[in-house]
Amino acid sequence: MERLEPIEAARLFIDKYFTNCNAAVLAGSVVRGQATATSDLDIVVFDEQIESSFRESVCEFGWPIEVFVHNLSSYKDFFLMDYHIAKPSMQRMVTEGIVLRNDGILNDIKLEAEKMLTAGPKEWSVETIRTKRYFISDVLDDFIGSTNEQEAIFIASSLSMLLHEFVLRVNNQWIGTSKWMVRSLRQYDSTFADKFIEAFQVFYRTGEKAKVILLTEQVLEPYGGKLFAGFSLGKK
Repeated sequence: MERLEPIEAARLFIDKYFTNCNAAVLAGSVVRGQATATSDLDIVVFDEQIESSFRESVCEFGWPIEVFVHNLSSYKDFFLMDYHIAKPSMQRMVTEGIVLRNDGILNDIKLEAEKMLTAGPKEWSVETIRTKRYFISDVLDDFIGSTNEQEAIFIASSLSMLLHEFVLRVNNQWIGTSKWMVRSLRQYDSTFADKFIEAFQVFYRTGEKAKVILLTEQVLEPYGGKLFAGFSLGKK
């Protein structure tokens, strides 16, 4: 089937499958102008007649479509879950989305999402920062000591995820996974993001570890540096 324009396809989808919904928005990469050849349509639906939230993937109107369906209270659980893991995917979809339908309820939901995004995630405690320092230090030591090129690739991957989380959370910023790792870093500090990316690119391309090691040490230094001796977890 010929692929329709994103908004047209999304509206036809709502008209066909969620005729009586209260509100719906089209979100995701097509809305942000970051769509690729494999992008899908992300559609969030609010319907007071739905008993419980669900997610479904379909192909319609020339597009792969992911639909996230909520009643007028279930979305709050997802807002709260995203808040606790510091990955506000639901809030972003609601605030960035193009309105497909709205009987009036969407305005308050958008405002709720915007307030959470602006406030940022829950602040890390001193103990959490200390624990994260320990685990980053542990992975960094594995990275430094590794003589197996294949293992080092995956150690570096783990280190990049831990490091991105640490930098963002200690600065009260939202984190991400996959492509949202770099997007979240750029939203926080584009200069640091460039430095972060360069360090890992150099390692993956050449095997040279120095830039990654230096970056990690610089990130940890304001919080006490690497941590091993004296750390304990769960000790009574």
